[in-house]
Amino acid sequence: MFGGFAPPQQSAEEIRALEAEATFTVQQVAATALMLYLCMGSPFLLLAIDASSRWFVLLT
Repeated sequence: MFGGFAPPQQSAEEIRALEAEATFTVQQVAATALMLYLCMGSPFLLLAIDASSRWFVLLT
């Protein structure tokens, strides 16, 4: 009644394509998270902007 049906096996080419898609998705998520962290006010970015503005004031 509940057995006997198995989904079709995927070919090696299909598995590689799905793995590549999953890897690309993970890379996109990591890059987006990093950009959001940097653009939304990370302490390191704010310190770098502050330091560069001080140098600009000293040079002018």
